[in-house]
Amino acid sequence: MKPFYILFFCVFIMSSCTHSTKAEMATPGDFAHTVYFWLHHPENPEDRKAFEASLTNFIDQSPYITTKHIGVPANTNRDVIDNSYTYSLLLTFKDKAIQDLYQEEPAHKQFIAESSHLWSKVLVYDSENIQ
Repeated sequence: MKPFYILFFCVFIMSSCTHSTKAEMATPGDFAHTVYFWLHHPENPEDRKAFEASLTNFIDQSPYITTKHIGVPANTNRDVIDNSYTYSLLLTFKDKAIQDLYQEEPAHKQFIAESSHLWSKVLVYDSENIQ
């Protein structure tokens, strides 16, 4: 009978350790900065390579970013989805003040100078955590 209780106790402890609260699952950082880019020539591999290299170099240098995600449109198709963009960028920051510093950092300005000729449109959505 003892092995059963030991196994039950181990499973209970393991499930307790892996349980996450809603707050623990939230994206780190209270400020989210989401950017969508439409390249002039999204089918051009050289343009894509140059854009990706410049963007990656920039966000890897930034000391202000908490989390980062560079993406391309997912293969989803619903009426509410806009997948017309070429790249998306989702960054989080500790707060708005830190994001303001990111906006002025030299690496950010260099990325814009290097890559702005590659895009035809950019949309930015900034949001702050409500909790």
